[in-house]
Amino acid sequence: MTQFEPFLTPTTLLAIAAPFKAVVFDQWGVLHDGRDAYAGAAQAIEALAAQGKALAVLSNSGKRAAPNAKRIADIGLPAHHFGQVMTSGEAFWQDHAAGRLSLGLVYAITAKPGDFSVWSGTLNIKEASSIDDASAIVLMGLPEGSDGSHEMALLHGARERGLPLICTNPDRGSPRPGGLVQIAPGALAHAYKDAGGDVTFYGKPHLPVFAALQHALGVRAEEILMVGDSLEHDVAGGAGAGWKTAFVMGGLHATAFVDPDAEPANAALRELADAHRAPLPDFMIHHLADPGG
Repeated sequence: MTQFEPFLTPTTLLAIAAPFKAVVFDQWGVLHDGRDAYAGAAQAIEALAAQGKALAVLSNSGKRAAPNAKRIADIGLPAHHFGQVMTSGEAFWQDHAAGRLSLGLVYAITAKPGDFSVWSGTLNIKEASSIDDASAIVLMGLPEGSDGSHEMALLHGARERGLPLICTNPDRGSPRPGGLVQIAPGALAHAYKDAGGDVTFYGKPHLPVFAALQHALGVRAEEILMVGDSLEHDVAGGAGAGWKTAFVMGGLHATAFVDPDAEPANAALRELADAHRAPLPDFMIHHLADPGG
């Protein structure tokens, strides 16, 4: 576990990033809340780009890279500065396109109807109309506002049939406007696995997606800073890849950091790290461009 220094007066992300050649951002909870860009995020991206940093996004999104880059731009962030956008959905697509896996007839659980056909594009992969016809389940997303109960019922039937599950969004929760957190596909996939189901995860914290992005960036592990709000995925995954990590307190776990003073902030961090069996980060910031962090 990383040895975490006593809480220091937060510096800016620019100061933290100074020694690194590349800065990799998580998306939801760091850059935006799914609807609006966080205050100061665009300015932080512009400032890092002006310093010559290679900038990238690494997201546990079931969608491919291009739709995520478009989302970032549509929200009002300078997406043109991100030389690389890697998502768990993109990694899954590339594996299938390269012939590294073959799923047969799949039943897809998605946020919106049609998401799976948009994702699959030119791939030779067929979608089942019901779980009864499927040979595998692909869990990409959940409808907005879903509590997961309908999808859990579907997955119960899939598990009874012994169907393998591919989860392309390992997040258990996802930030929403107003500080709310919606249940995310990873929560259902972990429940499927805990009940004895066969699950394959694409995305953070699993090493392949970090390795793929590092290769695309063309830099050494020690030259990369991962900025994220999930100890379980961003911090644990980044540390496992040999990257340094900066934890954003104001994202997924914002309610745990109601008191930003040194002692309670450190206590909250250690409690979260223990709960998620995650290493401690190398740095902590409030937000990307918070006056103090």
